[in-house]
Amino acid sequence: MKTTRRHFIKLSAAAGGALGFATRSTIVFAEEPVKPLRILILGGTGFTGPYQVRYALSRGHKVTTFNRGKTHPGELPNEVEQLIGDRNGQLDALKGRKWDVAIDNPTTLPAWVRDAAQVLKGNVQRYVFISTISVYADTSKGVDETAPLAKYEGADPYKETLEAMKASGYKTYGPLKALSEKEAEKWFPGKTLIIRPGLIVGPRDETDRFTYWPVRIDRGGEVLAPGNPGDPVQFIDARDLAEWTIRMAENRHTGIYNATGPSKPLGIGKLFDEIKGALNSNAEFTWVPANFLAQQKVEAWSDMPVWAGDELGLARTKIDRALAKGLTFRPLAETARDTLTWFRSQPHDRQSKLRAGLTPEREAEVLAAWHKEAVEKVL
Repeated sequence: MKTTRRHFIKLSAAAGGALGFATRSTIVFAEEPVKPLRILILGGTGFTGPYQVRYALSRGHKVTTFNRGKTHPGELPNEVEQLIGDRNGQLDALKGRKWDVAIDNPTTLPAWVRDAAQVLKGNVQRYVFISTISVYADTSKGVDETAPLAKYEGADPYKETLEAMKASGYKTYGPLKALSEKEAEKWFPGKTLIIRPGLIVGPRDETDRFTYWPVRIDRGGEVLAPGNPGDPVQFIDARDLAEWTIRMAENRHTGIYNATGPSKPLGIGKLFDEIKGALNSNAEFTWVPANFLAQQKVEAWSDMPVWAGDELGLARTKIDRALAKGLTFRPLAETARDTLTWFRSQPHDRQSKLRAGLTPEREAEVLAAWHKEAVEKVL
């Protein structure tokens, strides 16, 4: 099954003030000493989790993770207490323990929240649920946190499985996340923080949903660029998301917040220029209209990552609430360079085939077809 742009975002954005990416060295966080917290991270070994762990430790917190112990085993620092279990009914390791805050990273199914909450209720003071902007019913226009949510139309959401969700083409992903949010608020009323990220990018991203562009632009030459340079894009570095999540927990914030970036509108042309400059690339961009790409069966999100195609509302999500609570962004150049460095550190087999974007052969075919059409129009 070919990955659609909505499916793709769900498998889920040099510093310059004009871009809204703040330089980290200029950011001043809380001046008062941070009160050490006992933090439980459900997950903690995937994409954003390890960044949460390391940032929390650097700020003096005591961290416990709960997961199956199968993803990147042995990678976490020795200071971390690691509890082994499974969200599908194996929660005994959580019983009889107390934490100041629990951060729920991997939950997709409302039953996972319900089951964990039955064990943790009364034993954690606050519950942080990492959701997604895919919970919104309509993203054709930029949405804020008050927009209507997608509705689940299946039989019983508490009997849903990850396998069934995948089999449906991830059509139930957003609705199930929305129900998971409600489940968190039900069990932890007034104590829940819901964070809705957009496209999460950076080192450790196994989907290559942003990585394609640093890799491709670094290779140089003629690069197929989708749509118009002014088409908006949004994304957030996983490290910025993780660190802000920890700071929100420290400050005992609750409520709902969209979390993507940058702080000011960014066009895909400027994104490419920034990556090109950061990597000292000789890439030259050939802009190909969306209608031609559609004729060539080149799709947004999957074939042309980050670009929203004709669903530009996805890249206009409002983040004013998060900005008011201190959401910050590292320089885009840093994200581009670090992502490329990470990708180059992966095994050869991993590097040999990107999981998003066009293959070099397919890109060449589309560019050749575009140039041919341009010549025929002139003739």
